[in-house]
Amino acid sequence: MIVGVGVDTVPVERIRRLLEKFGDRFVRRVYTEQEREYALSRPRRAAEILAGRFGVKEAVMKVLGTGKSSGVLWRDVETVRGEKGKPEVRLHGRARELAETLGITDVHVSITHDGGMAVAFVVAEDRREVTR
Repeated sequence: MIVGVGVDTVPVERIRRLLEKFGDRFVRRVYTEQEREYALSRPRRAAEILAGRFGVKEAVMKVLGTGKSSGVLWRDVETVRGEKGKPEVRLHGRARELAETLGITDVHVSITHDGGMAVAFVVAEDRREVTR
């Protein structure tokens, strides 16, 4: 059963400007170590990659119904490369607690980049009662 859907768009240029202005301070505040390492290992695409992951964080917070309130930190929502490069969401801390309260067992994500924008689409699912 679908518990929630979230979508967010992020201008890549916005993230590029934050990187230029605040550099590592911005990246360490918002992204997990694994997110940072992946993006920064691709310097020509770093802003684009980070914009997509920022969008995922916002979209997941919409699914949780919190925005940036209720104690959810940016780093509580992590996007990693899964099998064959497919993005996967890992929840930590307060985001994980809220997901469990809502009955969320799976979070599906799609990220796309086009026209200087990153778009993240998230579907939260409760698969506890699914029979096959």
